[in-house]
Amino acid sequence: MCLTALIVLSFDVIVVGLGGMGSAAAAHLASRGQRVLGLEQFQVAHAHGSSHGRSRVIRLAYFEDPAYVPLLRRAYELWRRLETDTGRDVLRMTGGLMIGAADSEVVSGSLRSAREHGLAHELLDAKEIGRRFPPFTPPAGTVALYESEAGSLAPEEAIRAHLDVAANHGARLHCDEPVLSWQVATSGRIVVTTSRGDYEAGRLVLVPGPWAPELFKLDWLPLKVEPQVLYWLEPSGGAAAYAAERFPIYIWDLGDGVQFYGFPADEAGRVKVAFFRTPNGDESFLRAALAPCLPSLATGTLVETMSCKYTLTPDQHFVIGQHPEHAQVVIASPCSGHGYKFASVVGEILADLAIDGVTRHPIDLFSPNRFRARRA
Repeated sequence: MCLTALIVLSFDVIVVGLGGMGSAAAAHLASRGQRVLGLEQFQVAHAHGSSHGRSRVIRLAYFEDPAYVPLLRRAYELWRRLETDTGRDVLRMTGGLMIGAADSEVVSGSLRSAREHGLAHELLDAKEIGRRFPPFTPPAGTVALYESEAGSLAPEEAIRAHLDVAANHGARLHCDEPVLSWQVATSGRIVVTTSRGDYEAGRLVLVPGPWAPELFKLDWLPLKVEPQVLYWLEPSGGAAAYAAERFPIYIWDLGDGVQFYGFPADEAGRVKVAFFRTPNGDESFLRAALAPCLPSLATGTLVETMSCKYTLTPDQHFVIGQHPEHAQVVIASPCSGHGYKFASVVGEILADLAIDGVTRHPIDLFSPNRFRARRA
């Protein structure tokens, strides 16, 4: 009796996870001529991870660290190129306010980045904030950094756009196909086992979002998955004052670790707001935070909520690099609640690492080995 040999499909690169970062990686890899397989355990632009919610903040005056600004400049270029290449609208510029006390993390850090990189910006006092943007009622002593080069991204639309690019360059994209395991064969090639079978490739890119702790196989990497809730409210008195042409994105630092952020009204007149790295904040806590700052939103009608999963590192910087134990594997957890805006350039970085093993972009800050060194 003759047995038919099992045929294992072979690729140059397999990308696991087709959310914000994975879809961008697949697009960059395929456009460079790589034979790409993209694997997603859910449907495209699903709501189970951290690449959904219909809007994500994008800003240049980055309070987290000035080191992010060069990456942001490239990210802006790539987002605009993606729009041109696909005809999809993913970027909306509204301007942005970073609000709080002068010495708050959000204001002082944003000002540091703006000055270090020569970014156009204005400093506004409480009176000027309220005059220019009437929904805000900042208490005396509040200041804000305003930058015109800030706005929002449409994450689901951006994922579809990147996957359009990937597919147009020959990538095979499989949805509803969970990855069960991966291993490095004696040949040095990667074998990925899914719910449907086995695939092999010379390189593997792992961008699984909240599923990173299991798929990275690095027990010493301190990743923590934390749920956050997104809220949509209809402002009391109507949404006209929150229209995108007159109301910017913002992050407001109230001190004591409480920060919230928000967007202009959407087409249905609903205004999205959420806490930024403030765990355990429920609706009542949110309304209390909004009350002295955006009273018409604090008293608005709650119309929708949605859960989003942050994958956090202790220092809240990204994890991007080659797998510490397998050079053929590239890993990325560029999240910690502030990663989506970088998806376009992170995709470029992951393609660089998968093809060449190096990238021109500054990513030393994101090395996974920084945590192994600390543990040792």
